[in-house]
Amino acid sequence: MSLAVLGAGAFGTALAVALAREGDPVRLWARDPEQVRTMSEARENAERLPGVALPDTVEPVADLARAAEAEILLLSVPMQSLSQFLKAAPNLWPGKQLVACCKGVDLSSGLGPSGVIAAAAPGAVPALLSGPSFAIDIAHGLPTALTLASTDESAAKAMQERLSTPVLRLYRSTDMAGVELGGALKNVIAIACGMAIGAGLGESARAALMTRGYAEILRLAMARGAQRDTLAGLSGLGDLVLTCTSEKSRNYAYGLRLGKAGKAETLATTEGIATARAVSALAAREGLEMPITTAIAAVLDGSWTVEQAADALLARPLRPE
Repeated sequence: MSLAVLGAGAFGTALAVALAREGDPVRLWARDPEQVRTMSEARENAERLPGVALPDTVEPVADLARAAEAEILLLSVPMQSLSQFLKAAPNLWPGKQLVACCKGVDLSSGLGPSGVIAAAAPGAVPALLSGPSFAIDIAHGLPTALTLASTDESAAKAMQERLSTPVLRLYRSTDMAGVELGGALKNVIAIACGMAIGAGLGESARAALMTRGYAEILRLAMARGAQRDTLAGLSGLGDLVLTCTSEKSRNYAYGLRLGKAGKAETLATTEGIATARAVSALAAREGLEMPITTAIAAVLDGSWTVEQAADALLARPLRPE
């Protein structure tokens, strides 16, 4: 099956590089024709993934229709842009296998990637690719394991076989809700962990936030029909551990700056910001207790300082675990 990656950010470029190393052609679509020209000439995405050579089998393109001729389309566009992106070219998606590589919750609709695909591209087969991974590791061919989720078992199996490589190992799942929410919510907890370390609260505080944050992820995901085992897997606990412990994580790094200075400029796509706001509102509507997420949303909105958020979490009533 032919492949194309739509979105030439760091992660999209890394996926194109990794998959093209197997010798199969991969089209890499970028919105900016100048970026496409530069990548084609330099054989490198110097702006987003410097130092990583594009294999000869990666073809940068600016024509979306040409890229979308492929059977499997990896959607590496920001979560908050996904709906508009799909709605802008509805004739391109019927019959395609659309694999969302973004993580988060759409602010306007409250939907995750699979819900956005189903609403904006109803003739496509939605799938999700999620799990503990950094673009630079994938691009350098370091061993990485991810979860590929689709409710279409036969399609999922075919995509699993097509997208796996000797160093990129994919596990299959039909639990779209679990994979989707694990990947989205861990970004919020990563911001919280970064804030804790940046504010000098220590490693023990980070471990507590990861543990209680995992409980929040379970609470919301299972209320949405997810399976507990999925959240204990790569796209849940695995992704949470990686994202909450490394400055390679944009969400953790953002929280780190926020904790140190009390404010932080968003230097790159940080999906946890919008996710915290969307999930905090969702939890309030549905009566779900998600204190860490609510506290992070309050800090991001300027209602609380980092210190006030920490004090509020520590002052919560004592309870059984």
